[in-house]
Amino acid sequence: MELSKLISKITPEEIAGNDSINICSLGFDSRNVRENQLFFAICGTKADGHDFIDDAIKQGAAAIVCERFPEKLNEKICYVKVANTDTAIGIIASEFYGNPSSKLKLAGVTGTNGKTTTATLLFQLIKNYGYKAGLISTIANYIDNKKIETVHTTPDAVQINELLSKMVEAGCDYCFMEVSSHSIVQNRIAGLTFAGGIFSNITRDHLDYHGSFEEYIKAKKKFFDDLPATAFALTNIDDKNGKVMMQNTKAKYKTYALKTIADYKCKILEISFTGMLLNIDGIDVWTKCIGVFNAYNMLAVYATARELGIEKTEALRLLSNLNPAAGRFECIRANTGITAIVDYAHTPDALENVITTINEICQKELLITVVGCGGNRDRGKRPLMAKIASENSGLTILTSDNPRYEKPEDILKDMCEGISPVFMKKTLIIADRREAIRTAIMMAKPENVILVAGKGHESYQEINGIRNHFSDREIINEIFNNIK
Repeated sequence: MELSKLISKITPEEIAGNDSINICSLGFDSRNVRENQLFFAICGTKADGHDFIDDAIKQGAAAIVCERFPEKLNEKICYVKVANTDTAIGIIASEFYGNPSSKLKLAGVTGTNGKTTTATLLFQLIKNYGYKAGLISTIANYIDNKKIETVHTTPDAVQINELLSKMVEAGCDYCFMEVSSHSIVQNRIAGLTFAGGIFSNITRDHLDYHGSFEEYIKAKKKFFDDLPATAFALTNIDDKNGKVMMQNTKAKYKTYALKTIADYKCKILEISFTGMLLNIDGIDVWTKCIGVFNAYNMLAVYATARELGIEKTEALRLLSNLNPAAGRFECIRANTGITAIVDYAHTPDALENVITTINEICQKELLITVVGCGGNRDRGKRPLMAKIASENSGLTILTSDNPRYEKPEDILKDMCEGISPVFMKKTLIIADRREAIRTAIMMAKPENVILVAGKGHESYQEINGIRNHFSDREIINEIFNNIK
């Protein structure tokens, strides 16, 4: 595509060189530049793309989008100066791939907890309804039935538009997408046309990146501020920041809640380890998902289905046939009667929600919680998570999560600061996660429930920059199968 057309939707501050050249691809990694590529010099947190402009040109880049021109310009190259490269890349990527987000109904889900479950269940529901759909999520990306592994919750702007373009080519009518706070701040979703947005909740997370809870809230809110008037917005009004999210949105917004008067209402009638009986908008419906937090997720899914035009009875029928997302309150039963639950809970609020749900079904004294915290992330949540686990479990085993570049012993030390002496007496510290899980299972009796929290669907453990194969589910099943 001709560069002049690619940049027609942005307002460059200055152009140096011939903008009538043809561009064959987009990129921002100088190591992967191809011939006739448009290279974006992004000011990242770890490196500045402007330092690699010459490298990109040597690799074959034909044009550069940047926030400042190099001291010496190459007369064979076209330079496009913009105020913000992050924003420009999203708009240009959308143009390059033919504005795919405008050719299907794209709904974004944001919030601290529940994004993956809500987006995944919506993907399931629409497919069960008979339509082709796409999914962009933490667990995996899907182009209808084709699975594509994922690294980040929200891909970069080029990847997003490439995925959406392939979805359009495959005949998808819908796409459901997790929208992380990082992606909002970094403008990875700039240039996308959303048909709707869903807010789940907001609690402490990613403060290592955002700096404060206030900035984290602003990041989430920006998603709704930028929704067009043609879109719908759904907000959890039970969350104290639910109304805040909608303050400046141009979208038509509706509310959902379990406790408050709202447009969409839900009540939990029964709950067990096999599912829940819910009353949604006056009709009883059985779901395989478990827990109060999942009642919110299911209600958000139902409300979104209704906003997308699905009739009430049909939406509830589809809801009752949905399967939980992988690694989200996933129950594994041993022949001995022991129940293990694998859950992705990696924030204080998520961990408390999962433990509260378990304690509503069985006595607190029967719960054994295995939990750790990730390295090189928000240290402030470590003592909070240990406190929640120790005070609400019969036995707590603190262990490693993804230590990354930190020593597991240092992370565990931070966690122990949240445990009072009286609860430390029923707390074990086992840095090796496999051994921690094995210990929990060996100590359990048939009536016990074991919660293994923090990693959920993940199939790796990241240590010193290396992702080693590691699956909580596989380890639990392996140990269960060897119990005599």
